[in-house]
Amino acid sequence: MQIANMDNILISVVSPVYKAELIVDELVIRLTTELKKITNDYEIILVEDCGPDNSWGKIAENCKNDDHITGIKLSRNFGQHHAITAGLDHCSGEWVIVMDCDLQDRPEEIVNLLNKAKEGYDIVFARRAQRQDNFLKKRMSKLYGRIFYWLSGIKIDKTIANFGIYNQKVIRSIHKLREPMRDFGPMIKWVGFKDTSIDVVHSSRFEGKSSYDLAKLTNLALSTILAYSDKPLKLTVKLGTLISFFAFMFTFYNLYEYFTGKITQPGYTTLILSVWILGGMIIFIIGVVGLYISKIFESVKNRPLYVIEKLINRHDEN
Repeated sequence: MQIANMDNILISVVSPVYKAELIVDELVIRLTTELKKITNDYEIILVEDCGPDNSWGKIAENCKNDDHITGIKLSRNFGQHHAITAGLDHCSGEWVIVMDCDLQDRPEEIVNLLNKAKEGYDIVFARRAQRQDNFLKKRMSKLYGRIFYWLSGIKIDKTIANFGIYNQKVIRSIHKLREPMRDFGPMIKWVGFKDTSIDVVHSSRFEGKSSYDLAKLTNLALSTILAYSDKPLKLTVKLGTLISFFAFMFTFYNLYEYFTGKITQPGYTTLILSVWILGGMIIFIIGVVGLYISKIFESVKNRPLYVIEKLINRHDEN
């Protein structure tokens, strides 16, 4: 296997950490082993997203033992993609690897990503040819990808997640995107640059189970769709036009029934349809508009994307 020779190039690894107390030590050991084969100049940035366990204690211990490791503790749970943003904001590498902490993304694949990047690519995605996730999660991911593409026009390969290697100029472009609705994958697609993908081995989770339940996945999908597409608003206009057409047709029908003497209780049918069907559609359309307004409200507050409580090794702010 070809080894990427990057002795004089700083490589950064960014990994968001949540409920991974029993994983952190193994993650650091395997990352350190693989990175030392490639370069002597590297940094591992672990961003602890204020989980309920002692993940931060494990990160702090590793930071004290190795100054190549930077620990960032967020002041509360901001979410995985905000944690990734925090790590990217503090990395310095010419090449940056983003990976999950659960070791389903294998550190042993980093060298393959680097070798592919050396062929002239700015982005190399890790494609999970055989995902080691449960059936429901894989089906939901596939459905979300289709809906997202239909609404936004941005095609997402759901065999690809966050794991990949990114040139520094790609990360600088991502840094300029400060909207509060964060999803690393679509953001990478939006900034462009020359990209490719390679097949990697996807492992089972090292310990525990994913913190993403159906509710969290649904909220993330909804936020991402609203952030990257105005098609739901356009669909409501089409829906309103369609309803108006049928309303006019129904009006003419009722007039016909009235003048031919077939309606014995004038206004009953019209009232029922007006209250239940049109009323429901109006509420639905207002709800869609309200969702966009709520996202605008979050954006105009211009709050920071995350708040750091503690930082170890890099500048030692705390």
